[in-house]
Amino acid sequence: MLPLFASFAALAFVLVSVTSPMSQNEAAAAEITAEIAALPTQQLVVAAAPAPALVRDSYGVTSRPVPVVIVPAASSGSASAPAAGTPDPGSAKAVAYDMVQARGWGEEQYSCLVSLWQKESGWNTFAANRSSGAYGIPQALPGSKMASAGGDWATNPATQIAWGLGYITARYSDPCGAWGASQSKGWY
Repeated sequence: MLPLFASFAALAFVLVSVTSPMSQNEAAAAEITAEIAALPTQQLVVAAAPAPALVRDSYGVTSRPVPVVIVPAASSGSASAPAAGTPDPGSAKAVAYDMVQARGWGEEQYSCLVSLWQKESGWNTFAANRSSGAYGIPQALPGSKMASAGGDWATNPATQIAWGLGYITARYSDPCGAWGASQSKGWY
C-alpha cells in the first residue's frame, strides 16, 4: 500500500509542476487585456519636439510624456483669489482696503492683494526675508526702496502699503495681475 501511495504522491507533484494552477488566472487576465485593447481610445496631441524612441524588453515607447499645464484665464488676463471679506477696523488690511477703494479697484482686487501679501509676509510690518533682504508687508527689495513713500517705511504699515500699491500699479497694473504673476513665478 505504501508504494502505491508514494506513486500517487510523486505523480501529483509532477502534474503540479507541469500545469500551473495560475494558468486559469493568466488566461482570464489575457482575455481582459484583449478586451481593453479593443476599446476605443482618446488621444491628446501636444505640439512638442519628438523624443527619441525608447525600448525596454518588448515594450516600446515612442515619446516621453509632455506635461501639460492648463491655467484658467481670468477676465482681465489676471488671476483671481478667494474672497477676503471685511477687514478688522484699524488693521493693516483695513488701511489697504481703503487705499484699494480710493484707486477705484473693487473687492476682487482687494482679495487678490490680501492673498498676495498673506503669501509674501503674512501682513507683518516687520517681516524680513533673511536670504533676500526683502522687508515689510509688500516685501520690498531692498526695504529702503519704501522710503520714497515716507521716512517711517520701516515701522508704518500705511507707508508700506502705499509704496506696495504704487509698485503693483507700475509693474502689474493691479493686484490681481501681481497675484497672477506670484502664482506662476512664485514671486512678484
